[in-house]
Amino acid sequence: MNTNSKLLARTAVMAVLTAVGAFLRFPLGAMSFTLQDMFTVLAGVLLGWKWGAASQAVYVALGLMGLPIFTQGGGLGYVFQPSFGFLLGIIPAAALAGRLAGDGQDRGRIVFACTAALAVMYLVGVPYMGMILNLYMGKDLSVWTIIKTGLLIYLPGDALKVAVVARLAPALCRRVRMADA
Repeated sequence: MNTNSKLLARTAVMAVLTAVGAFLRFPLGAMSFTLQDMFTVLAGVLLGWKWGAASQAVYVALGLMGLPIFTQGGGLGYVFQPSFGFLLGIIPAAALAGRLAGDGQDRGRIVFACTAALAVMYLVGVPYMGMILNLYMGKDLSVWTIIKTGLLIYLPGDALKVAVVARLAPALCRRVRMADA
């Protein structure tokens, strides 16, 4: 299998894993705690910035085309879900994780890359959530309430996910390089 075919296959696998992560969920507040963002940052670390972002763009595109692969379904109407901004945020998050993680061997660098990537996801997702809840759904939530329900409640779980990626990524990156040799 040539290099481009391997990259396309790995991109598809990471898109599928992100979709599976949507169904590994635990209801928590306005949204659910899922493993999507863990697979997002892992995609960036394993595939690099360009292919990691591509895997997440494929996932979002397939969901918007109607495949029920988002936490609460799919289709174009999903853009009116409060959580859709987080889906938009996973594309640049994967790119940033890939850009910052280097060769995926330094756990400290991976922790930094994943943390920065999740920050980007929240920078896109939390304001979008507030906009949908307040403007489209007619709520009158304060900025503090939006931050609590869309960010703070998820940080402990995100710390755990970052730790898991930092633990697994070096071995996975070595295996990917061995497969390429």
